Amino acid sequence: MNNSTTHRSVPPPVSATFTHQDVGAPELAGSANPVKNGWDIIAGGSDIWNKTDQFHFVFREMSGDFDVAVRVESFTPAHLYSKAGLMIRESLEADSAHLMFLVFSSDAPRNNNLGAYEIQFRPTPGVDCQGIYPAVRPPAPPEFPAAYPDSWLRVARRGNQFSAFASVDGKTWKLFGGQVLPLASRVKVGPALTSHNTAVTAQAAFRDYTETQ
Repeated sequence: MNNSTTHRSVPPPVSATFTHQDVGAPELAGSANPVKNGWDIIAGGSDIWNKTDQFHFVFREMSGDFDVAVRVESFTPAHLYSKAGLMIRESLEADSAHLMFLVFSSDAPRNNNLGAYEIQFRPTPGVDCQGIYPAVRPPAPPEFPAAYPDSWLRVARRGNQFSAFASVDGKTWKLFGGQVLPLASRVKVGPALTSHNTAVTAQAAFRDYTETQ
């Protein structure tokens, strides 16, 4: 794995190869507006966590190994735990197995997390999600801080190994962590956003989406 990989490509136009929809029937409907090399996403939803999820998902199907990245340019949360990130998901069912590398809107302390980045995953349908947090804990400064408009996320799949990287420039990548997860070979991949406040939507601007296989 080359942590400093800079060459990627995405089939043009990006919006033509993706679809989007709400997952888990959130109370407030979400949307995704295609823009140059990305999307402006609005989402309701209770969370992506525990045994089922509610969120808005922009995705296309991918098979085998891949390497995807995106820049979160801006993030207007509805809750401390609003989440924006890259989702790798087996199905559109609310309880689907998945892995998500996500960023929060700020570095405010959250449970086990000091910093803005986090990996979470559900290993099989219908079970509780698990989290992978930064090794650095309070009161130390965060190792993976929010850096808007340059909060970059990247996930690489090699078989059942998923590796997540963060960056502030899209060129130099720092390994956040990894997880072995036996997801199906064919999965749904793309940006995801959840509000964590069922009465208010969150908004995020995803830009510079790239992928290789």
